Amino acid sequence: MDSLDPVILARIQFAANITFHILFPTISIAMGWVLLYFKARFNRSGDEAWMDAYGFWVKIFALTFALGVVSGITMSFQFGTNWPGFMQHVGNVAGPLLAYEVLTAFFLEATFLGIMLFGRAKVSNRVHTLATFLVAFGTTVSAFWIIVLNSWMQTPAGVEVIAGKVHVQSWLAVIFNPSMPYRLTHMLLASGLTVAFLVAGVSAYRWLRGDRAAAVAHTLKTGVSLAALLIPLQVLVGDMHGLNTFHHQPAKLAAIEGVWHTERGAPLLLFALPDEATQSNRFEVGIPKLASLIITHHPDGEIRGLNEFPNAHPPVAKVFWSFRVMVGVGMLMLAVSWLAWWQLRRGQLAPWLQRGLVAMTFSGWVATVAGWYVTEIGRQPWLVTGILRTADAASTVGSGMILSTLLMYLALYVVLLASYVSVVFYLARKAAPAANLEGAQP
Repeated sequence: MDSLDPVILARIQFAANITFHILFPTISIAMGWVLLYFKARFNRSGDEAWMDAYGFWVKIFALTFALGVVSGITMSFQFGTNWPGFMQHVGNVAGPLLAYEVLTAFFLEATFLGIMLFGRAKVSNRVHTLATFLVAFGTTVSAFWIIVLNSWMQTPAGVEVIAGKVHVQSWLAVIFNPSMPYRLTHMLLASGLTVAFLVAGVSAYRWLRGDRAAAVAHTLKTGVSLAALLIPLQVLVGDMHGLNTFHHQPAKLAAIEGVWHTERGAPLLLFALPDEATQSNRFEVGIPKLASLIITHHPDGEIRGLNEFPNAHPPVAKVFWSFRVMVGVGMLMLAVSWLAWWQLRRGQLAPWLQRGLVAMTFSGWVATVAGWYVTEIGRQPWLVTGILRTADAASTVGSGMILSTLLMYLALYVVLLASYVSVVFYLARKAAPAANLEGAQP
């Protein structure tokens, strides 16, 4: 064990924790607003089917919220155990931002979550609706502060370094750093798409099992329509985010595109096997000049290569393929959601497409995790770009201790994740009243 690099093990451990943790805020952020939409539809129409939908999905929201809180605590401990140098060097920025998240968002969610879950029969409908809004608002504010910190680590601004420590010169510049607006919008849309496919997939699962309750039809249409609306917006925002990365994180952009040497008219690589030993790509399949056209808006535009960042560029293959997984899943989301929306408009959703929606129930997780790998691995070897290297923030904890806790985390996360997915589909099966199990096709 002592031969293993403790910094690499610490990075893997943190990656495992963030991978597990991000799954749940990705759902809870947008799910709060979807629940508010269900409540608003009930308030306007008086149709109890909308409250049936609310009652079903608020259970999944509560389960998701609980796992998100617990897994977030584990991450916070790692700042002190595996990465003490992070707070030592940039605590003047990270500490207040994390405190703002707790003070302005977490307490808001925790205060009104109980009313939202258990208060419908105990408070007025208006107060219950307000509680739902405040919980949804709280989850979004929480995401705002976390994205602010992460974006600042990617594109730091508004600070100066004195004796190895970061000091804030302008909080406005810190908060509204160059990449924050793009990252925040991208993440909120990712959350919306994750929830859209979760709602559509579980609803399609219930429909395939013969549950023809009006609430199921409502949620199926809501999920499909939300996905069809958000995916083109995500493509647009993703393109804008890419342009921002081109200007502020050129090494990450070069890894994404597999550009080893600065070139004009770079092709868009659909497939390649990046080889860091030879600084080249094997088995390239690409579209000539398209990468330059997309990124620079000119077919002969110049893209800086990885050769311009010696010893300061990320692992290429991981970033290259994570980006393509994210984009590939996004394109599949586009095709499935638009086809399903078109069929629902015609009044019939084919059984094979219903099964496709079920298969894509958690597709938003795949795209989100792949996107976060691009973001986080693409920042390496920096923890805070240009200010703090990852290796300089690591602790002196031995490899054996890190490895043992890593294995424990992985085993626990596998069990929890399998349990979460099982409970979601168990609730879907349990929700179906016997009178609605008819087996007819939509």
